[in-house]
Amino acid sequence: MGKAAALCGGGTRGLVSLLSAVPCLACHELPAMSAEPGGRGGGGSAGGPPAAPPGSDTYKGWLFKWTNYLKGYQRRWFVLSNGLLSYYRTQAEMAHTCRGTINLSTAHIDTEDSCNIVLSNGGRTYHLKANSEVERQRWVTALELAKAKAIRMRNNQSDDSGDEEPASQSDKSELHGPLKTLSSKLEDLSTCNELIAKHGAALQRSLSELESLRLPADSGEKIKAVNERATLFRITSNAMINACRDFLDLAESHSRKWQRLLQHEREQRIRLEETIEQLAKQHNSLERACRGAPGLASGTASISSTAKAGSVQSAKGEASDEDEETEYFDAMEDAPAFITVTADPKHHRRSGSNLSGASEGHPEDWNLEDSVFESSNQSSYNESTGKDLLPRKRRRSRIPDKPNYSLNLWSIMKNCIGKELSKIPMPVNFNEPLSMLQRLTEDLEYHELLDKAVKCESSTEQMCFVAAFSVSSYSTTVHRTAKPFNPLLGETYELDRLEELGFRSLCEQVSHHPPAAAHHVYSRRGWTLWQEITIASKFRGKYLSIMPLGAIHLEFHSSGNHYVWRKVTSTVHNIIVGKLWIDQSGEIEIVNHKSKDKCQLKFTPYSYFSRDVPRKVTGVVSDAEGRAHYVMSGTWDEKMECSKIVHSSHGSTSTEGKQKTVYQTLSPKVLWRKYPLPENAENMYFFSELALTLNEPEERVAPTDSRLRPDQRLMESGRWDEANVEKQRLEEKQRAVRRRREAEAVEALEEGKDYEGYIPLWFERKVDAVTGELICVYKGGYWEAKDKQDWSACPDIF
Repeated sequence: MGKAAALCGGGTRGLVSLLSAVPCLACHELPAMSAEPGGRGGGGSAGGPPAAPPGSDTYKGWLFKWTNYLKGYQRRWFVLSNGLLSYYRTQAEMAHTCRGTINLSTAHIDTEDSCNIVLSNGGRTYHLKANSEVERQRWVTALELAKAKAIRMRNNQSDDSGDEEPASQSDKSELHGPLKTLSSKLEDLSTCNELIAKHGAALQRSLSELESLRLPADSGEKIKAVNERATLFRITSNAMINACRDFLDLAESHSRKWQRLLQHEREQRIRLEETIEQLAKQHNSLERACRGAPGLASGTASISSTAKAGSVQSAKGEASDEDEETEYFDAMEDAPAFITVTADPKHHRRSGSNLSGASEGHPEDWNLEDSVFESSNQSSYNESTGKDLLPRKRRRSRIPDKPNYSLNLWSIMKNCIGKELSKIPMPVNFNEPLSMLQRLTEDLEYHELLDKAVKCESSTEQMCFVAAFSVSSYSTTVHRTAKPFNPLLGETYELDRLEELGFRSLCEQVSHHPPAAAHHVYSRRGWTLWQEITIASKFRGKYLSIMPLGAIHLEFHSSGNHYVWRKVTSTVHNIIVGKLWIDQSGEIEIVNHKSKDKCQLKFTPYSYFSRDVPRKVTGVVSDAEGRAHYVMSGTWDEKMECSKIVHSSHGSTSTEGKQKTVYQTLSPKVLWRKYPLPENAENMYFFSELALTLNEPEERVAPTDSRLRPDQRLMESGRWDEANVEKQRLEEKQRAVRRRREAEAVEALEEGKDYEGYIPLWFERKVDAVTGELICVYKGGYWEAKDKQDWSACPDIF
């Protein structure tokens, strides 16, 4: 009785605290039980095992497990954690060898006698024995609680597994978090109630046996058993009361939060009503203004939020006299609300003096016969537009289908949370058969946009094509959830399409940690592009953030216009559970450092509760004085449109106190539209037509070219097991080279000499005159070496 009563100390927290001797699952500290010497099970005592850390869900202790008729019961160290009961020969084996595990969510728990426990799960059965009945009861209680929790977790996971798109937002999680916690407390109370009923029945049986005693000699042992059962019943009752108290405290603390959430929702509703009222007033004022203006043709007016323009709400208005070729766009200060009003372009030609000076434009500049915009979406990847170029070489249009290999992602990723992605050893199962250098080259798929931009006489018009090109580079990522191969240090990739498409591209991996790639593209059609991109990535458990660092430079030879921009953040969602999907979010500022023109592009992140079209991109092109000339709109996975601004005016004031600017534009022109994917693309890693050709073997390339990388080639052929072995060999070879360089650096330091470290072969570091950053730029020599087939300077990396 004294020993059992001493177990009553300690508090209760977390899921439920039945008793401080009975395990408190999923809470702070769970005491570990040890077999006592001289007990009925025999065996020596165990030293006090290390206490579980705060917030753990673990129960540890010694039990005796039946092995066979020769050895009988053997003493084993058991660990109950996360609904799994595992055992080891010693505590030291926990670090490396598990002798067996049973899942409690589908297990049956039974008791044979006062000290035995039988666990069965399918074809596996564990016969266990404790030192005493009290210790046996502690384990049974712990196992039952763990089983109940494991069943709840399994049901919750099965309910959530069908979600392909993220539905959790901060507001929703704030509301659902307390509800889940309260539901968990209710489940704990129910479990405690069942345990109390079970202990009560056992106590009643013991009391009945005590009453039927006739011989005084038996009374001592029976009374002792009654006392132990009464102690367990009292401890469980106390735990029940403590759980009720926790439940009430939690409900009281969250009631105030619910009140605040309700008040917030009320304010949001009022704000929304005010916004709708302002839109209605603005609509009416626009109708009155257009009716009162002279020379307007009859038409219809609409306040729309088409999915392609990306506004917030659509509502057709009554018939009005507004024109057919004019659109109104809200400025970028607020959430973009696109208002379309029909107009007659002839009226604007006659009354151009009425245009606002803030962003005055001339519709006659929007000439459909002569403008470069006319042919902006008439060319495709399968057509050659240059008369000075040779016919296209026939290239492959398919690769071997992706094998159906199953792999447990969580078993690999659970130890990688918070680490840099480039430092995590990954099997090729998570890759696609392209390197990061090839993915970088894939940005050139819509190079014809830059070819058209060369012909633009206006720098702001040219900016529209550059903006569309910057967005087009993301179109291939919508289905591409696999990871490209990390290039080896010194690895290169060339794409020589000078005779076919007018450009040639070269990439080189110039740094390994952090991984950095330098890229240079020359086009004989009048432009040069260069960049150095460093990929920073973090695995956050549920999603993966990929942050490209570094500026992209584009210069047009004839005009000298020099454009600079940076990429947005890519996020891979549902890493652990659900279907993988990719989103792009952030802002791109494109600056022409010669004319000081700017384009602000906003990539709207996906929101479950938003009515906006997914993957929306909006932007405004303005000149050096800040006057807006064009409105950009579209999606990064489908197309981009450009609308010329002919009038701007200040609209109503938003709820945040900002004044909206309404842009009146001509009808939009499509600058870029995504090419359709090839047939059977879903079985070929969703590669585009260009991507299918990037790893096609070619002659005369450098020995460091990505096409010659053996693990990547084996993966493309479907031999993934061999590719994994080859990948490990290449990575170990690279580590050996890095260790040798480090040793050389230490030796040089000891001798007082300078050590330069790794020097890129085809690129050199220089301070950029425009941005002031230190970047790798092409120093020449590669294409000359290719003509001579002199690759003696190339390192042996494969």
